[in-house]
Amino acid sequence: SIASADMDLNQLEAFLTAQTKKQGGITSDQAAVIAKFWKNHRTHIHESLINQSRWDNVLKNMNWRVDLKSQLRHVDQINTPVAIVEMELGRNGQ
Repeated sequence: SIASADMDLNQLEAFLTAQTKKQGGITSDQAAVIAKFWKNHRTHIHESLINQSRWDNVLKNMNWRVDLKSQLRHVDQINTPVAIVEMELGRNGQ
């Protein structure tokens, strides 16, 4: 919960206080250890979560255009815009 919310120190303190008051929750010593760990490693944990949730592929190139139909059987379909998108994906670092 702490990592997914990327809690600041005030949010962390409120969260840990609530956890110590909850029946079956954590002790105040455990809360102190968790708070110290989070303060020291917050940046590394946040970066790790971002890297794990990122797609393996990256967008290398993108082309797009909008076409208008100028001749069809039915008059109501003339000048209907159609978007065409082409995306080239590649592996990260390749």
